[in-house]
Amino acid sequence: MATFLSCAFILFFLCFYVVSPIEAQTGGFSVDLIHRDSPKSPFYNSSETPYQRLRNALTRSFNRPNYFNQNSSISSSTASQADIIPNSGEYLIRISIGTPATEILAVADTGSDLIWTQCEPCPPSQCYMQDSPLFDPKMSSTYKSLPCSSSQCASLDQKSCSGVNCQYSVSYRDGSFSNGNLATETVTLGSTTGQAVALPGITFGCGTNNGGLFNSKTTGIVGLGGGDISLISQMRTTIAGKFSYCLVPASSTKINFGTNGIVSGPGVVSTPLTKAKTFYVLTIDAISVGNQRLEVMSGSTPGGGIVIDSGTTLTLLPQDYNSNLLSVMSSMIEAQPVADPTGLLELCYSFNSLSQVPEVTIHFRGADVKLSLSNFFVKVSEDIVCSVFTGTNSVPIYGNIMQTNFLVGYDIEQQTVSFKPTDCTKQ
Repeated sequence: MATFLSCAFILFFLCFYVVSPIEAQTGGFSVDLIHRDSPKSPFYNSSETPYQRLRNALTRSFNRPNYFNQNSSISSSTASQADIIPNSGEYLIRISIGTPATEILAVADTGSDLIWTQCEPCPPSQCYMQDSPLFDPKMSSTYKSLPCSSSQCASLDQKSCSGVNCQYSVSYRDGSFSNGNLATETVTLGSTTGQAVALPGITFGCGTNNGGLFNSKTTGIVGLGGGDISLISQMRTTIAGKFSYCLVPASSTKINFGTNGIVSGPGVVSTPLTKAKTFYVLTIDAISVGNQRLEVMSGSTPGGGIVIDSGTTLTLLPQDYNSNLLSVMSSMIEAQPVADPTGLLELCYSFNSLSQVPEVTIHFRGADVKLSLSNFFVKVSEDIVCSVFTGTNSVPIYGNIMQTNFLVGYDIEQQTVSFKPTDCTKQ
């Protein structure tokens, strides 16, 4: 049986605006999640067909694992802070920084910890083109540089000192980078209720030397990993370590925090969550196709790590394991396979010929997640559907199609991830 990597979880999302400070401390709130291909996104292209958008998302899925550091243990406490491409996320987040507030639209990234945005002064030779105004720390009454002696500075993998002030440095596998001043600021989030919550003293990077493959429509990164300086960790006491989301295919939705983020009731199953410095790790024991259970092994040890990632469309499995899985699935489907018109996926059928399909269940450690047909087959053209399982020689990833129409909840305090079948269009 193929070996699964001991890897991480990455969810790539979040779009905030906020609740009142009192509500944020004692209750819960929900925030819009902007899918990059939805009409709410600046990336939305009305001239593209749904199938063209899907093909673009599939291509991003294949590129996504390349931005993990495959030569280091993702579960290690020394794992790189920014191992993924900054523009590959499927979801974006709006936050406001400073007093008075400056709104930014950033890629939401649980694959890294640091929140950063481009800041003045930043001449064109040192910053990438940005459509919206840059944040000017001199105009904010709540901006405060952090010294090199601070615990926040110590938590960075790459830093230096400019006098007494801490300078951060982050680099990405595609060559993109950001350098600047580490500081604290008031971050304001926007909730779906229309209220606002101000979070004072949030650590962030004020970037004055940034470049690479960033898009002019976005203004930085919001790190949502498990490290000390991620937004999730800095909000930990405010949200009691709880958040959840309910994904809809290629549509914007929302993410829930605190009491709003609790997943409970009939049908809920929970699996242990192991947090490394930045990443979150789930264990998968097997996948069942019909009545055949295909065990997962890491060497001689049962079970293996898999990334649960809202920033990836497909579900990527080790090549040998995936080949066996698709072979078993194909043997249980009477229809004749056809070629994928996109040239990307491995098992496809004519939509009209797909009358009987075996049930598929993902066996996480202690949690059996039964998939709907739409979780593991996707329509790539008017008359062809393909399996979203595909092989990889890199990091296994549990992608967002497989998560659609599940309320997925994270409890950092109890170290669990929960799944509840849900019609996410009604959330």
